[in-house]
Amino acid sequence: MQKTNMTASIPLNAIQQNTLFGQGDIFVMFGELFGRGYATGLIDSAKAAGMQVIGITVGRRNDDGSLRALTDEELAQAEENLGGKIINIPLMAGFDMDAPEGGQTPTDLLGGMTLNNWQEHTLDWDQVDRCREIGTERFTSALKQVMDELSGMIPAGKNVLFAHTMAGGIPRAKAFMAIANRIYKGRGDRHMSSELLLASDLGKLILQNFDEVTANTFGHLIDLSAALRARIEGEGGQVRYTAYGYHGTRVLIGGEYQWQTYTSYTQGYAKMRLEGFAQAAWENGIKATVYNCPEIRTNSSDVFAGIELSLLPLLTALSTEGGGDWAQSIWDECQGLLKDGIALEAILKTVEDYQQSETMQHYYNFAEWPMANGAQQAEMTVGTSQDIVAMHKDRKALVSDALSTHVVNATGQLIFNTSSNPEGPVTWLDHDHVAQLLIANNA
Repeated sequence: MQKTNMTASIPLNAIQQNTLFGQGDIFVMFGELFGRGYATGLIDSAKAAGMQVIGITVGRRNDDGSLRALTDEELAQAEENLGGKIINIPLMAGFDMDAPEGGQTPTDLLGGMTLNNWQEHTLDWDQVDRCREIGTERFTSALKQVMDELSGMIPAGKNVLFAHTMAGGIPRAKAFMAIANRIYKGRGDRHMSSELLLASDLGKLILQNFDEVTANTFGHLIDLSAALRARIEGEGGQVRYTAYGYHGTRVLIGGEYQWQTYTSYTQGYAKMRLEGFAQAAWENGIKATVYNCPEIRTNSSDVFAGIELSLLPLLTALSTEGGGDWAQSIWDECQGLLKDGIALEAILKTVEDYQQSETMQHYYNFAEWPMANGAQQAEMTVGTSQDIVAMHKDRKALVSDALSTHVVNATGQLIFNTSSNPEGPVTWLDHDHVAQLLIANNA
């Protein structure tokens, strides 16, 4: 498994203004927009600058598992959701549903796996390798078609921002959610070490598919847009590439911004591979940047119980950075979400005690990221998360939800503006700059 060659996070140097993108320039979202998530903030910034939005689709699966383009109705709905034109060529990443003609897919190979036998369940790795080759060929062939169509949609002299948003890759194995609940949400007797997952054939397959979806797609995008990039630059435009990373975040702990992370983040290996593609591109003169963003709650992150705990110190950052009356309004909004008699300050103290505990400090080791979970750590992370959720009036209206909206907006603006003049191949967006931007926007 790949480890990062970085020795410390690289925070954003300064908040910038957009000095490149304007009316009629092209924003290409490399991934389909589903539900809540980071991408909405970036799209909003692009639209506010007057850019034309173009998206793609991952396609849909037929009942027999085959991949297809969107129907007219699905396409219309997806374009309305995006607010732009969608190239209707399926770009489903990953290989878990690919196979030679008449052969078994990796998902099929997991068919006999149960909660009782998954650690001993073995896979035919020659078959998996064939499926991976087929999946990669399918994806890159479709991407070449997408680039051909996209080229005809970009007029001469326009700047283009490619925003990679693909992530994930968990195979559709019936037993996996039960396993995941024990690894990411289990306490006491229900706790399960993430090391057990990574040591199993299931875990090794998941890591491979994570690489294909989360990371390798960024490499394919950069490589297969080379001709288009050359044409755009030859006609006076500029091209930028962004991708969403996660590699821990600096948040206020004990009055100082310190790097911390969620444990155990299994996708971390793929996120480091994603960073590697940006570094290689940058060395070749291509402005590609992975922006490591703060933790938020999304549809996909909800499997990771406790990931939202790192979000709550943003409230303290808003005050520390001089948010004044606006910061107080956010505090008041969040206080209103809690049950009577429970003070927001008490929740923040609970989170700070958790983060400063000897147990958790052990896991805030940048060089060893991503570390496997542990029984005591899981007890603290999941237990603290559940205790704080129970302090709310409505479990579907949490302080972390309110703060996530602000982080999505801020990171979208930070990424968009910084992409005019990116600082390097990998940049961390930490709570200090998120808070400063939000305050500046609402002063």
